[in-house]
Amino acid sequence: MSQNQPIVLDPTHASFDAAARPADLGPTHFIGIGGAGMSVLAEMLNAEGVSVDGSDRERSAKTDRLESLGITVEFGQRAENVASASTVVYSSAIKPSNPEIVAANEAGLYIVHRSDILALLMNGKRAVTVAGAHGKTTTSSMLAHILVHTGADPSYAIGGSIQGPDGTTLDGGHAGQGDVLVAEADESDGSFAKYHPTIAIITNAEADHLDHYGDEAHYRAAFVNHAGHATGHVVICADDPDALAVFQALPADVKAHTVVYGTTPIEQLPDLGGAAHVWISSEQETAGTGVERLTLHLPAAVTSADAVAQRVELKVPGIHNARNAAAAITAAVLLGVSPADAAQAVGTFLGAARRFQVHGTVKQVTVVDDYAHHPTEIAALLDAARRRYPQSTVRVIFQPHLFSRTKFFAHEFAEALAKADDVIVTGIFPAREKQEDFPEITAATIVDAAAGIKDAAAGEWIQPVEDMGLAARMMAMRAHHGDVIFTVGAGDITDMDQVLLTALEAHRESCE
Repeated sequence: MSQNQPIVLDPTHASFDAAARPADLGPTHFIGIGGAGMSVLAEMLNAEGVSVDGSDRERSAKTDRLESLGITVEFGQRAENVASASTVVYSSAIKPSNPEIVAANEAGLYIVHRSDILALLMNGKRAVTVAGAHGKTTTSSMLAHILVHTGADPSYAIGGSIQGPDGTTLDGGHAGQGDVLVAEADESDGSFAKYHPTIAIITNAEADHLDHYGDEAHYRAAFVNHAGHATGHVVICADDPDALAVFQALPADVKAHTVVYGTTPIEQLPDLGGAAHVWISSEQETAGTGVERLTLHLPAAVTSADAVAQRVELKVPGIHNARNAAAAITAAVLLGVSPADAAQAVGTFLGAARRFQVHGTVKQVTVVDDYAHHPTEIAALLDAARRRYPQSTVRVIFQPHLFSRTKFFAHEFAEALAKADDVIVTGIFPAREKQEDFPEITAATIVDAAAGIKDAAAGEWIQPVEDMGLAARMMAMRAHHGDVIFTVGAGDITDMDQVLLTALEAHRESCE
């Protein structure tokens, strides 16, 4: 990149070929190293013997972990931070004006997108990517969990942590000694076009990130392109109409090595063009057991032997998690794991962090945290809540993520939240956006869109409270025995779980 030209950061540009290896990078600096996706890659490169350092705006649990591994992290982004680097890694959140990008450009350093590092780590591995608007983290976590618990030592790059036993949290990045790498494939910026996995899982393709793609047609086309890069199999959900549309648009030679999965019987699907079909038969969770039961009907094309009807019991609730498990088990079987072993392993999976994660119970009021930040995800979460807690009043504190998403999907958010009994919408988590660019978009935007959705007036079941700390205390005071309170959103709403638990303890008499 010449210093005499404007700096252009293009995440869709592939920086490495199939022969490249991590050792080719030299000393590598990550801008925003504490981010969920960046920290995982930094840790994996470090495990591969690459000299890694990075910078971030402030200290976090992620940066603490990286420092414990001997990785230097500078706080504050300054030109001098890249002085010792040969390669500088950025994410799509980093702008060309970032002082470290400017300095790297002036010094003639190699500037690559985070997806380039993931593509590089895939080289020489049996890579499994998980793409989709929803379910990426849970499905990739499930698959990594299956592989670990069936004796493999996979590498994995998951954009979140995994719930471990006894309340522990396992990091989402690991550089294993095995030949399999499991990774989330982020479609938001088009960068997943550079991956060439052995297996490409597509959980769904509901239109999102239209600020990048422009329209639904270009969004779907990106998934068709991504699926076409799979060197082994494509595993795609047939229950999602958008994913089904992607499947139907696949070339015949790609369909021939595709597996479609879902609760939809094969006779209700269009012609599969030679694709295999994995059918999920599910049953209602038995109240109070904490078990989601299903049977996976795996054809011979997947097992490479006889067809199998495999019983599965999940600790994570909801039909959406039955689908996630079907994708993970199918991929594991394609990699050589027996269906029975895969099912037994996934039955011990407690969930990705911030996915239906129970944080505690005070006076029989349970506090659960979830990352859902799209209307479809919220609807699936609340459906799962009704299966897990069929007799409970379900209360939600929802923090919208992005002003633009709130603007585009206000009515859809209101419809999804209407599945709860009591909802507070807090101030919007801006991420990369600014309030001044969306002056009319606030928590009240969703509440206003809720008018007429329920028999009750919007103010009776949903209200806006900008301050999430106040929202947590309000919700704690009106909870009763047997209620479940969900904190929902992709921002810092998770911090309110401890506020809720403390407030519930302080106001325990109000829960009588």
